[in-house]
Amino acid sequence: MTAEVAVYAGEALARYAFGQAHPFGPYRHAAFLSEFERRGYARQVSLREPAAAERADIELFHTRDYVERVMRQSALGRGFLDWGDTPAFPGVYEAAATGAGTTLAALEDIMTGRCRRAFVPIAGLHHARRGEAAGFCVFNDCGIAVEALRRRYGICRVAYVDIDAHHGDGVYYAYEDDPDLIFADIHEDGRHLYPGSGGREERGKGAALGTKLNVPMPAGAGDRDFMSAWEGVEAFIDAARPEFILFQCGADSLDGDPITHLAYTAAVHAHAARRLCALADRHGSGRLLGLGGGGYDPGNIAQAWNAVVAQFISASAARPGPGSQSSVAMEERQ
Repeated sequence: MTAEVAVYAGEALARYAFGQAHPFGPYRHAAFLSEFERRGYARQVSLREPAAAERADIELFHTRDYVERVMRQSALGRGFLDWGDTPAFPGVYEAAATGAGTTLAALEDIMTGRCRRAFVPIAGLHHARRGEAAGFCVFNDCGIAVEALRRRYGICRVAYVDIDAHHGDGVYYAYEDDPDLIFADIHEDGRHLYPGSGGREERGKGAALGTKLNVPMPAGAGDRDFMSAWEGVEAFIDAARPEFILFQCGADSLDGDPITHLAYTAAVHAHAARRLCALADRHGSGRLLGLGGGGYDPGNIAQAWNAVVAQFISASAARPGPGSQSSVAMEERQ
């Protein structure tokens, strides 16, 4: 089936969760999906099933030793995969592989023309390093997607844009010296929040210096602060002319999240999604993949992620034709 927008949801994706007492609990998928259905978006997009990644898919980004460790911990069903944030549970490997596999399925659907834009709610696990888990993230589907774009589809120039409250350190440090990974991240100042990184001085290394943009925001920053910062982010991405955009749209940057300190509304997510649609149309044939990321308040999750989906739908409906310049101009007037 060919569609402008695809959304991926299902029980297999919802299984990536760490229990009722954990911030990353099983309510997150349901919070998104119930609001998605209430708004009637299921009639406006192609709703697709999750997919499991093969081990070779995961090892596009992660080391073999680490993947084997996750498999062992998954069979044992106890202990931690990091220093205490990311517990193992029976089947954690399969759950994490489904998250990664669904991101890859969405990527394939975009690259083969089965859709132009896609959204995966339980995804965007940006803290995991190549050889270790971190911050509720077992497998870094963002990094796996970057590697798949390069090795399987010949896409070199990828933009990774992150508005989660937490710095996307697992992506940043994996590609810190890679000039073809354009990295732009607006997050809460690391002096106040995990993982403590993402200062303005972190702009890449060596040949990649200047291809990375970190924008730390003070605790309590609101929509006006974000919109002001976003202007620079958008100009940065536009100048890079990416062939594909990955958008990590964590809902934990909204006011009222229990573990962060920003004060945005869902208007921030709508604005970023709308502008990224325009940039994707301009530079990358519309190719844009949204990944849910963090978010630990059910209402915020429902509002932020559905704001992204709404903009994907709206931008597609407004587009006169594939790659047309008038569609970009229409987005710019909004």
